[in-house]
Amino acid sequence: MRTKDMRRSAAALAVIVVAGGCTGPVVKVDGDQRQPVRIDGTATPGDGTPKDDGDTTAGGGDSDGGGDEKGGGPGGQGSGGGAAPTTVPPGGDPAPAAPAKVLWSRGDEGFEVRELQARLRQVAWLHVGPTGTYDELTVQAVKGFQGKRGLPRTGRTDTVTWAWLVGMTREPGKWELYAFGGQPAAEPDPRCLTGRVLCISKTSRTLRWMVNGTTLTTVEVRFGSQYTPTREGVFSVYFKSRDHWSTLYDTAMPYAMFFSGGQAVHYSSDFAARGYYGASHGCVNVRDEAAIARLFAQVRNGDKVVVYW
Repeated sequence: MRTKDMRRSAAALAVIVVAGGCTGPVVKVDGDQRQPVRIDGTATPGDGTPKDDGDTTAGGGDSDGGGDEKGGGPGGQGSGGGAAPTTVPPGGDPAPAAPAKVLWSRGDEGFEVRELQARLRQVAWLHVGPTGTYDELTVQAVKGFQGKRGLPRTGRTDTVTWAWLVGMTREPGKWELYAFGGQPAAEPDPRCLTGRVLCISKTSRTLRWMVNGTTLTTVEVRFGSQYTPTREGVFSVYFKSRDHWSTLYDTAMPYAMFFSGGQAVHYSSDFAARGYYGASHGCVNVRDEAAIARLFAQVRNGDKVVVYW
């Protein structure tokens, strides 16, 4: 009777195992050990494939305490993708992931570095204007940005760091890229090719001092805002004032060379400090004091002034 009951129990257990579609436990019958049997049920689409929901956290801790940032990872929507799969050689350790390719680092120069700096400024990791040179300030800004993302704080801009930054920022405009100068000068207007001329391009925001078609000096300039625009056309210098003071705006206008009413070419300490993040009241501002001091000594009353697009 006892043997019969035990056989019924074993049969019932077998039914449970089949219904559950799983691997049953070891079953002992009359002291004999039977190996478990794997029962495969009918698979449904997607079964057996691990799901990677990704990591939607917008970066790690802020190790530097800087960077007033918005957005998440690339695309501004979080890091996404989760951990990358690793390849495990037979009987070996997981293969190390290949390091991200370094794009730019300390000492590099060029337009790409200028764009990197402009984007770092957008997310408040860099507070000076782009220079096009990967200097110490840029290294520290990149380190801070990487720390916020939970990336290795190398200070070098690799492909991963760049993808994060591009995803969180917009393409910089021209005067974000050249907020503190460094832009190439436009071709001179044909009216600048004869005589002694202050040739001023609104397109490139540069002034060429030209004599008979030869450029002797080039400096960066800024103009008035839409409310106080700098006039365009052909003029001439009619008055020079080394230490001029504007009574209208109560401000200094050193090395002023007047060419149209109250509008003059002159040095601006505000332009030197703020770059193209500001504007004049209609004058042509120069930010390089040494350069305009030399220019002031060379320009004469009666010299031509051409302001053009």
